[in-house]
Amino acid sequence: MKPLIAFFTCLVFVCGFSQGTSSIHTNINTPLNYHEQTISNIGANGFSFELLDAGVNTKYSEVGTDIFRKNKLIIVSSKKVGGIGKIDPNTGEGYQELFIADISANGLLSRSLLFSRILNTNDSEGSLAFSPDQQMVYYTRSDKTNSSLEYKLYRASLQENTSAVWINHVLENINKPNVSIETPFVNKTGDKLYFAANFPDAIGGFDIYVSTINSDGSLGEPKNLGNKINTAQDEKYPAFSIDGKHFFFSSKGHNNMGGYDVFRSRVSHLGFSEAINLGNTINSTNNEIGYFLAGRNKGYVSSDRPEGKGSYDIYTAVNEDIAQELVGNIIDTETKIKLPNTLVILQDIDGEEIARTMSNENGSYRFDVAPYENYTLKTQKDGFKDASFDFYSNLGKDITYEKDLELVITEPVIAEVNNELQIVLENIYFDFNKWNVKEESTISLNKIVKVLKENPNMVLAINAHTDNKGRAPYNLGLSDKRAASAVQYIINQGISKDRLQPKGFGESKPLVDCKNNCSEEDLQANRRVEFVILD
Repeated sequence: MKPLIAFFTCLVFVCGFSQGTSSIHTNINTPLNYHEQTISNIGANGFSFELLDAGVNTKYSEVGTDIFRKNKLIIVSSKKVGGIGKIDPNTGEGYQELFIADISANGLLSRSLLFSRILNTNDSEGSLAFSPDQQMVYYTRSDKTNSSLEYKLYRASLQENTSAVWINHVLENINKPNVSIETPFVNKTGDKLYFAANFPDAIGGFDIYVSTINSDGSLGEPKNLGNKINTAQDEKYPAFSIDGKHFFFSSKGHNNMGGYDVFRSRVSHLGFSEAINLGNTINSTNNEIGYFLAGRNKGYVSSDRPEGKGSYDIYTAVNEDIAQELVGNIIDTETKIKLPNTLVILQDIDGEEIARTMSNENGSYRFDVAPYENYTLKTQKDGFKDASFDFYSNLGKDITYEKDLELVITEPVIAEVNNELQIVLENIYFDFNKWNVKEESTISLNKIVKVLKENPNMVLAINAHTDNKGRAPYNLGLSDKRAASAVQYIINQGISKDRLQPKGFGESKPLVDCKNNCSEEDLQANRRVEFVILD
């Protein structure tokens, strides 16, 4: 195991960053120049990072582990305090201690000071993780004779009315002989502890496990996260995105560039998705560990890349959004007519609604999407069956995906309405102040044609109605023309005009009698064509 990489983890926290920070180490537009001939075909993968020196690094190792009091970063470092610290023969650096540094408004870190005299001991300190209310801490420690080989997991409680006095120290019962437990992480709800360990049942050397946190802080039986996360190589440094939908970790396996790379997996009710390498704008052939978000697109990562100040350094990681959109048309599957006024709902893999829109007059829709996400598109339109379509944004670059959605019509229904037997179907649409049947409504009129052909003796009254906007005489004339227009279309499909009796009623028979207090929904309901069976 490489020195120090076993000792650190990260937790999600909230703070601000500025892209104006000095000491840029990685250009977001240029792949890392480390033995490029050995790097696989891993590109940016939709994750374009700018890495900035966090301002707290020394020639020794520094890796962030958690946030304390909202704006203070806890750091595990091997720097020798005052230059007099003893050297760990297993690592060639000082024994690990816990330090604390203030986080400035732009994300830079102040000079770090020793954190807790209780948590810092004569042994080698590993990483820690606070509960969401910061009243409990889980921490790792190794004795000096075994400092790079075996870490044990402990927990302690914060003494009431103190800032950093930790009491009731307990060696966790999940510790096993000859097993090292490292890089703990508490989820935002405080009911799960994630960590790396080399238990005998591990798929590789170190796997990532999860234990339930009981009400008293004790831990349930560890559960391996499985082969979507763990490989035959080492996996460590678990963390979640702020919204809890993405799981980050470092791995020597999967599709790897060298050493530890940072990966992301989507978390859903189905479990973990396949891990995606965060790409060559953050990963290199050296080690990248302990990535965690400090905002939607900003966070920290540690790396031992050669242009750093020495060993592992902390960098701010600013992620630029990739611009992706999904566009397409809503289409009737039989006629291929484009369908306006269709409700389209975009859902994530858990079925949570992300956005909704109505298809425009041309039947098209549009959504912004993110790379490497599974989506579901649900459609609703009068006269058509509700439908569901799967979509996966499988590329990691600026792109517009195209996906047309084809809908299937519903069958017409014959039912009694207001003491009249009618063929009940969706509304027939006309352009504003016009009487020509809109193309989308010919699909509905085709249903009428079908019923008439199946019932050759049936006679229909086609009654057209308007809303009460405008003058009554004008509305009466407009409704006559609309009824005649609908009848003419049906005749053109081979139905005898003797079976059709058009009549316009204008605004005289509103479905919703709202008078001068009509909503837009009321007006739309009153603008209708009814198909009444006379014989």
